[in-house]
Amino acid sequence: MRFSRWNAVCAAAVLAGSFAAHADAAASTAPHFAASIPFADHGGIYDWRPNGNNGIWVQSAQRQWFYGAFTGTCFGLDTAPRIGFVTDVTGEFDRWSSIVVPHEPRCRLSSFEPSGAPPHGVG
Repeated sequence: MRFSRWNAVCAAAVLAGSFAAHADAAASTAPHFAASIPFADHGGIYDWRPNGNNGIWVQSAQRQWFYGAFTGTCFGLDTAPRIGFVTDVTGEFDRWSSIVVPHEPRCRLSSFEPSGAPPHGVG
């Protein structure tokens, strides 16, 4: 049996599609590294800005901004003069961390991602 150019092109297309499907599957199963601020309990947090009572921008000591959304409303955050950052046992501030606003219940994060700086006039 002879292969024509058309058969070779079709075989190459099938193989290319197979490789592309495999690459997509590998990309979707690749590990996703969560955003975090290391040493948050020892000077790793430089600044913060509230997003009303719904979220918070946090700036690391390396001046990178992150945005954390809360699981619910974080009452008093938009007017708090100071807050506390509750980290994990390693001192990292991440998606599993929370914020303490004076005289209010702890505000737990539902997400924590890298972000641009907050809009001017916020906070």
